[in-house]
Amino acid sequence: MTESFGQGPRVWVLLGYGAGGNAQMHALARALGWPYEAKTLVYNWFNRLPNPVLGPSLISVDTRHSDPIEPPWPDLVIAASRRAAPVARWIKQASGGRTRLVHLLHTQARFEYFDLVVTLPQYRLPEASNVLLNTLPLNRPDPAEIEAARQRWAETLEPLPRPRIGVLVGGNSSSYRLTPRTAVRLGKAINDQALNAGGSLLVSTSRRTPVKAARALWETIRAPAYCYNWQPDDPNNPYLGILALADKFVVTPDSASMPAEACQMGRPVSIFDRSLTDSDRRQRSAGRLGQWLIKTGWRKPKRDFDAFHAGLFARGLVDHDPPLAPPDDLGHTAARVRALVQSR
Repeated sequence: MTESFGQGPRVWVLLGYGAGGNAQMHALARALGWPYEAKTLVYNWFNRLPNPVLGPSLISVDTRHSDPIEPPWPDLVIAASRRAAPVARWIKQASGGRTRLVHLLHTQARFEYFDLVVTLPQYRLPEASNVLLNTLPLNRPDPAEIEAARQRWAETLEPLPRPRIGVLVGGNSSSYRLTPRTAVRLGKAINDQALNAGGSLLVSTSRRTPVKAARALWETIRAPAYCYNWQPDDPNNPYLGILALADKFVVTPDSASMPAEACQMGRPVSIFDRSLTDSDRRQRSAGRLGQWLIKTGWRKPKRDFDAFHAGLFARGLVDHDPPLAPPDDLGHTAARVRALVQSR
């Protein structure tokens, strides 16, 4: 255990399966300004058990394929989502209670086990003194990478007529389905925008976009367009180029990271419209029992993107021209974590 902050506290980041959660943990760790060690965890079938059953333990970790979890114990653990919560709690227990736990997104365990829970409106967590509710995810596009993408993609994208409308297409999630019929509606809506403005479309699908929905979208587009069908590990993915060179954005409603990254560009952003899904209605009608089950870890909070989008609208980040500057959620969160660790 680090005894002095002369070289900074010892920080561990517990990386898991989710690319979005991993990116947010890295962003927070870098913002703290302290050296940190990333621990990649692989889980076994025990991770399917509810966290209240697992308690503070490593039983759900495939130790043969994971980075070692051994002393000297860290002063701070940054983790995210359900799977990492038992591991983080076990580390705090092994450290004699000295390790501070900062958990992102949701815990699926009692909040009092953690020093700080950093979340978003989409998770609809009950209020608590150690719960920090942000407007945007903590990850943001790197300005140097955006500028490099601008230069790389300028020759391909800049000849298209302006305004260039960047269309960021997600896919299926726990509360949303991108069907071929919905994809056709999206295609018609962005076609109308581009043709009425005399502009063009910069369209990219993503890992979660269903094949049939993507095909329906491509068949609908008639305006001048650059269309990219997502491929894994593709060095020619134009996503950052679209962020750099689009004049405005349309984003599907199933993601937090895509609208957050678009909002950081300082250009108008709109969310492709949709009606409430059945899962949204069940989530909102859960009542006190449902909230208790979430708070105690027996129920995973379903993501409610309508609540997330409402926060973006209230801040003037979407459907606002010109958009307002996004809040410095990363800076505020880092300041809160520094105070937490240094107060020890």
